[in-house]
Amino acid sequence: MKGPEKFEQLPVLGAETIFDDDGNQDTVYKQINSFSFIDQDSHYVTQKDVAGKVYVVDFFFTSCPTICPKMTKQMLRVYEEFEGNNKVEFISHSIDTRHDSVPVLKAYASKLDVKSDQWHFVTGSREEIYNIAEIYMVSAMEDESAPGGYIHSGAFILMDGQHRIRGYYDGILPEDVDQMMLDIETLLNEL
Repeated sequence: MKGPEKFEQLPVLGAETIFDDDGNQDTVYKQINSFSFIDQDSHYVTQKDVAGKVYVVDFFFTSCPTICPKMTKQMLRVYEEFEGNNKVEFISHSIDTRHDSVPVLKAYASKLDVKSDQWHFVTGSREEIYNIAEIYMVSAMEDESAPGGYIHSGAFILMDGQHRIRGYYDGILPEDVDQMMLDIETLLNEL
C-alpha cells in the first residue's frame, strides 16, 4: 500500500477554458468569492476571514448518525496538527439549519475543545448553505429516507489563499486525510 505523497505543487480544480471574440483561449479557475455565515460564537465568517490562508471546508450536522462522527474525528486530527497556525483555518457548514443553532454549534465545538478563531462551525439559511455546497461542487440536501434526514458529501475540500479549490479528500479515510495534511503543507509554502 502506497502512503501519502508530497507534491511540489497542487493542481487548481474547477478550471474552465474561455475564449475571447478573437478565438484566443484563457483558463479561468473557479473561486469561492462571496459568503457570509454565522459561527459558534455568533461571529460572521466571510471570505475576507480566510483570504490569504489555507482552509479546509466540509459539510456536516451535529445529530448525524452516519459519517459525520467519523469525519469530525478525522478533521480533529488535522486541526490538532495545525492548531495555532494562523495561516490554516477550518469551516464546517451545518446542513441542518433548523436544529443546529448557534448554541448547538457552540456546545459541539466546546465538546471537541477547539478554538473558534481557527475552526468555525457555521450556519446560515438553508438556501445559502445548500447553494455554497453546490459552488464547492459537493452534495448537501434534505432526504427524509436518509438516516438523520440529510444526505451530504463526506469530502474535505482544500482551499488556497485565493479561494480556489486545490483538493478533495474522503473525510472518513485516514490515508486521504494524511494526504490532505501533506497538501496543506504544500499550500502553506505557496503563501
